[in-house]
Order: sequence, then C-alpha cells, then structure tokens
Amino acid sequence: MSGSFLSILALGFILGIKHATEPDHIIAVSTIASRTKKLSRSSMTGIFWGLGHSATLLVVGMIVIGLKQQISEQTAAFLEFFVGIMLVYLGVNGVRLSRKQKVHEHGGTKHFHAKSFAIGSIHGLAGSAAMVLLTLTRVNTTVEAFQFILIFGVGTIAGMLLFTTVLGLPFIWTASRHSLQSSVAVMASALSMLYGLYYMYSIAF
Repeated sequence: MSGSFLSILALGFILGIKHATEPDHIIAVSTIASRTKKLSRSSMTGIFWGLGHSATLLVVGMIVIGLKQQISEQTAAFLEFFVGIMLVYLGVNGVRLSRKQKVHEHGGTKHFHAKSFAIGSIHGLAGSAAMVLLTLTRVNTTVEAFQFILIFGVGTIAGMLLFTTVLGLPFIWTASRHSLQSSVAVMASALSMLYGLYYMYSIAF
C-alpha cells in the first residue's frame, strides 16, 4: 500500500468523523439519546447508528461502483427527502411518548439498538450518491474503493460515538429530575420535527 493511498485513507477517516456531525445525523440521534438514563446506552446509540450508516454505504456504494453506474440526482433527492420524513416521524413519536408518560428507556436493549441501526441505514442510503462520487474522485480500483468507504465508515462510527457520549452527559445528569429530562426530550423531538420539515422544503423547492 503506497504512502499516497494511506494519506487518502487517512483523509477518508477524517471526512467520516466530520460527516457524522452533520445536522440531520445529530438531530436524529438526539431524539433517541434524550430518552436514555444510561451513558452506555447513549454511546451505543452512536455505535449502532454508525454501523447501520457504514454498512449501507459500503453495500450500496460497492454495488453502484461495481456496476460502473451512478445514482441519479432524482433518486438521490428522493432518498434525502425520505430522511426529512424520518426526522418528522422521530419528532412526533418523541413528543407522543413524552406526553404519555415520563421519560424512560422505551423498549428493550435490542429494540433500542435496532432503531439506532435503522436510522443510520436510512442516512447511509441517502448519502450513498455523494459517497460514490467522493470515492471515485479519490481511488483508482474497486479494491481501493472498498477500503476507502470502509475507513470512511469507521470514521463515522468514531465520530458519532464521541458525539453521543458527550451528548448523553446532560441527559444522565437530569435523569433524576423527570420533569426536566422530559422537557429536554420534548425539545429534542420538536427540533427534529422542525428540521425535518425544513429539510423536505429545501429539497422540494
């Protein structure tokens, strides 16, 4: 492996970390992290989101690159629009749960992780078009493309793990104050709804 390609992989890792902190990613994950009372669960939210995101990027990206195709702008826009729908849904569901009862860890551990993985997968699907373009501008072979997308995915996992761990701290500190934590969860959900509507509007118009 040449030194120049190692530099490309290092860049991919850094770009992955940066990619994890995009607003739609952070807002979506926040709606889940705000409903946990354990820092470990908040951190695992980031890990499973990153796994879902990375797995989808890798599978879809390699299929498209392997077929020597590209994802059309119309398809990419539709997938991004679906992210907006998901953000609105997460927000509405979060408010609904907060109105029904005090914040608690809704669902079992498997449900919690599956939800994080699914959200990450949707984000990964929406970002696959941009990932293909980015990869093709950096690498020369299919093997290099696989390595680049993989290291990019590792970066997104690391970035989101760090973010959700830090994000989880205020939620843990307010865990004993149910009304305060509930208010924080509602605010996170409301932000998700508003941003989701803005996201869809910006794509449609």
